[in-house]
Amino acid sequence: MKSGILVVHKPKGMTSREVVNQVGKIFHTKKVGHMGTLDPLAEGVLVLGINQGTKVIELLSSSDKEYIAEAVMGISSDTLDITGKLEEFPLERTYREEEIKQVLESFLGSYQQEVPLYSAIHVDGKRLYEYARKEEEVLLPTKKVTIQEIKLIEYLQDTFHPTFSFQVSVSKGTYIRSLIRDIGKKLNCPSIMNNLLRTRQGKFLLEEAKKLEDLTEDTPLIQIEDALERLEEYDTIVVEKELEFKIQNGAILPRNFSGNYAIFLNQEKELLAIYQRYKKDDTLMKPWKVFDRR
Repeated sequence: MKSGILVVHKPKGMTSREVVNQVGKIFHTKKVGHMGTLDPLAEGVLVLGINQGTKVIELLSSSDKEYIAEAVMGISSDTLDITGKLEEFPLERTYREEEIKQVLESFLGSYQQEVPLYSAIHVDGKRLYEYARKEEEVLLPTKKVTIQEIKLIEYLQDTFHPTFSFQVSVSKGTYIRSLIRDIGKKLNCPSIMNNLLRTRQGKFLLEEAKKLEDLTEDTPLIQIEDALERLEEYDTIVVEKELEFKIQNGAILPRNFSGNYAIFLNQEKELLAIYQRYKKDDTLMKPWKVFDRR
């Protein structure tokens, strides 16, 4: 059974689920999961776990992301992008490039971002898009997000609806559609997302992403051990045979790492398990995920 991590260049126009289904057919398995959903409008890095690779998706998806986004000024949308119901607004004045730069840079740091109405976030047992489709009122939740880097790439003002593109690095859970809406509010000019390219998810880069049309069942996967090595915040510990047996049998053991998780390998550097702190006793650790070496 082939297991590992696959970095795909999701094309525009497909849902993340459709990509998962297609990859599952190629590798003859239903055990495929993805991290960090991309809307159909968006393209770029989509990281997949295949078979036992699905066990580490939660850890791998906790990292930051990088995008190149394009926004259109003077238009609003219920979906916050060009796929929704559009409403046009005449620009009351001309915006200078330096002004756009200053507003972008004002978002550096953390702020409370309102979640888009058209999203899969649950509120009172229903996803937000269900409220939207039924035109029901709902209070949109906010979440703390962090903008780590942001810079203007290009500003085209000699058009009926000016556009600007920018590169941005953000924390997990940041909606770029919402960020563009918030940028528009600061400019006092409604703005929506026109294009979105994810260039990085954690340590996984666009340059290593494979196109769907190039995939075959023989396409090599990133080994789970190699993928986890990219998570610098977690300890990687190589154990002796005696401890290897206990770990593979899910034993609760004295904790020998400082963080919340540790990755255990055997003497052959094969992945055995990921352990976490034991909440009932901080001096102990218990298995979070155990991997089948057969």
